[in-house]
Amino acid sequence: MAVVVGLSACSTPGPGGAPDGVHDPYEETNRRNHEFNLALDRGLVRPAGKGYSNVLPEPVQDTVSNFSSNLSLPGTVVNNLLQGNMGGAVQNSFRFFVNTVFGIGGLGDPASELGVDAVDTDFGETLHVWGVPEGAFVELPFLGPSTERDAVGKVVDLFTNPLSYVLPTPEKYYGTGAGLASKLGDRGRYSDTIDSILYESSDSYAQSRIIYLQNRRFELGSEGDGAYVDPYDDPYGDPYADPYAE
Repeated sequence: MAVVVGLSACSTPGPGGAPDGVHDPYEETNRRNHEFNLALDRGLVRPAGKGYSNVLPEPVQDTVSNFSSNLSLPGTVVNNLLQGNMGGAVQNSFRFFVNTVFGIGGLGDPASELGVDAVDTDFGETLHVWGVPEGAFVELPFLGPSTERDAVGKVVDLFTNPLSYVLPTPEKYYGTGAGLASKLGDRGRYSDTIDSILYESSDSYAQSRIIYLQNRRFELGSEGDGAYVDPYDDPYGDPYADPYAE
């Protein structure tokens, strides 16, 4: 019922419904949340991410990332099934089996060496497959850029992983801890690129908004949503420039 209520709040227009492809009726609140996220990043996340990357050797960081990714696979299997993607469900299930059994609980990634890659998905994509519009753009405190549809998806994904119901305490929280550590590693590893977007662009809110929206739409294969925006591109460029203009 909570999901239904959340979905009913998803506003329109969706992709392409606004003149520039951005539907942001909550911009004033979003910008306040963006400033909060910037302060949090500047004061805590950025230095912690750099410290994590500098202290831990890269192989150790990769091991933590592998462990986190492996524990998230059962949740992606659930979403594969909800989307009717049986091939993705089988592939992710096989990957989970291989990495858990032969990768020492997911610390290693022998499945990738066998060519069995993860079919990444989430409940936001499940809602997209079900025909739910993306709704307005929102910037969430702590979590960053999103849409109304993806915000609902983030909440539901907290409950879609079967491991959270079968593992005892505290083991069921290991995946969450590893996931946070992996995110810190990414923040440190890609610090220069992220810093250029957040601290060097003329309008970091608009820049991060357009990067998120167009990349997410590209990821979901939405029609008429523009092209992929490379976050490594010039952070000073016009975020609203026509991607097809010569």
